[in-house]
Amino acid sequence: MSQSTSLGRRLMIGAGIFITAALVVAAVLISFVLHRFVQGQIDQRLDAQIQFLSSMLDVDGSGTLRLAGSADGPPFDRRRHGWYWMISGPKNVLRSRSLDGADLSPPNIRDRPPPPPPPPRRVDDDPPPRDRPAPADGMGPDDRRLHFRILNVSASGVPARIVASAPRDAVLGPLWEAMRTLALSLAVLGIALIGAMLIQVRLGLRPLDRLRRAVADIRSGLRERVPDAQPSEVQPLATELNALLVQNAANLDRARKHVSNLAHGLKTPLATLAVALQKQTPGSDDLHDLVVLMDRRIRHHLGRARSATLGGPVRTRTAILPRVADLGLVLGKVNADKAIDFVSHIPAGLGVACEQQDVDEMLGNVLENAFSWCRSKVVVGSREESRRVVLVVEDDGPGLSPEQMSQAMQAGQRLDESSPGFGFGLSITRELAELYAGSLSLDRSPLGGLRVAIRLPSAGLE
Repeated sequence: MSQSTSLGRRLMIGAGIFITAALVVAAVLISFVLHRFVQGQIDQRLDAQIQFLSSMLDVDGSGTLRLAGSADGPPFDRRRHGWYWMISGPKNVLRSRSLDGADLSPPNIRDRPPPPPPPPRRVDDDPPPRDRPAPADGMGPDDRRLHFRILNVSASGVPARIVASAPRDAVLGPLWEAMRTLALSLAVLGIALIGAMLIQVRLGLRPLDRLRRAVADIRSGLRERVPDAQPSEVQPLATELNALLVQNAANLDRARKHVSNLAHGLKTPLATLAVALQKQTPGSDDLHDLVVLMDRRIRHHLGRARSATLGGPVRTRTAILPRVADLGLVLGKVNADKAIDFVSHIPAGLGVACEQQDVDEMLGNVLENAFSWCRSKVVVGSREESRRVVLVVEDDGPGLSPEQMSQAMQAGQRLDESSPGFGFGLSITRELAELYAGSLSLDRSPLGGLRVAIRLPSAGLE
C-alpha cells in the first residue's frame, strides 16, 4: 500500500478486509454445522425406520422374509418421493409401497475398508452398542439422488439387508433455506460492522484533525503553541511540536533583535548624513552617492531578513486593539494639556500578520503626528479589504495640501522646522508597510485634518 494513502483509508481497508474474511469464515463454519445438523436429523429418521423394520422382521418355515405388520407410515407412503425402504434376503425382497415395484441399488458398502477394531473391553464396561447403519449416497429410481442408510441384520439365522433412503433434497433444501437467511443476516451484520468501523476510525482520527487545525492556527498566528491536552498516543508529537516552536521562536527573536538593532543603529544616522550632504557643496556628490548606496544595501538586507521571517514556519500575528489602546494612553498623557478626545473603533480580536515592534513603530509614528497636530480629536478606525486590514488615523488639525502630502512621504522632509524631530516618521512607516506588502496613503479627513491609511496583511479575527 502506498505510503501517501491516508491513515483513515488504510485503517478502513484493513478493517474491511478483516471483517469480510471473518464473515466468510463464519459463513463456511456455520454452513458446515448446519449441514451436519440437518444430515443428522435425516439420519435419525432413517435409522428409526430401519430399527422399526428390524423389529418387525420375521422368517417363515421356508426361509422367506416377512413383516409382522405395515411399515409404510409417513413419509414412506408417498410414491416416488425418495423416501423408500427395502429388505433383501436370500429368497425374497420386501419393498415399501412408495417404490412402486422398483429396486434400490445403493453402493456396495462391503467394498469399503473395515472400521478399526474396538479397544479391549473390561469386565465392568457396558456391553457394546448395536451396529449402526452405514451411510451412502447414490442414484435411485427415476435418476434421483438419494441418501441411504444400510444395515445388515440376521432374522432367525437368515441374513438380511435393510436399506432406507431419503431424497438428497431433504438435506440440501433446508440447508439452502437456512443459508439464505444466514447470508442475509451476515450481510446486515457486515454492514453494521463496517458502519461501526467507519465511526470508530473517524472518532479515532479526530485528535489528529484537531492537531492539524492547531498547527494551522499557529501558522496563521491565532495561537502560539499546540494545546497540551492530547491523547497519550498524540501527546509525544504535541510535546515535540511545542519544543520546536519554542526553539524557533527563540531563534527568530534573536535574529529580529539583531535586525532591529542594525536598523535603528544605521538607518537614522545614514538618513541624517544624506540630508546633511545635500546641503553641502556640489563637490560632495560622491559622498552622497556612497551614502545612498549604503542605505540601499541596508534596506535590501533588512527586507530580505524580514521576508524570511514572514515566510517561516510560524506566521507572526499582532493584535491591533491593545497596541492602539496603549499608544493612545501614553500619547494622551504626553499631550494632557490639549485635552484630546481619543476615539478608537478597532474591533476586538483584529490582527495583522506583522511583528509587534513594527506595528508599534508604524502606529506610534502616525499617532504621534496626529496627537501633535490635532486641535482636540483623534479617531482610529479600521476596515477589511480582501486579505488586507486598513488602519485609518484621522485628526481635526490643519491637515496638508497635496504638495505637502507628497513632500511628507520623503525621508528627512520636515514641514515645520519649529517642531522637534528629523522628518523620518512617515517615510519609515511607509517603508515598513511596504516590507509587509502593504502601503501608506495620505488624504484629507472629514474632520478637517489629515487622514492616514496603513494597509497591512490580515491575520483574521480570533
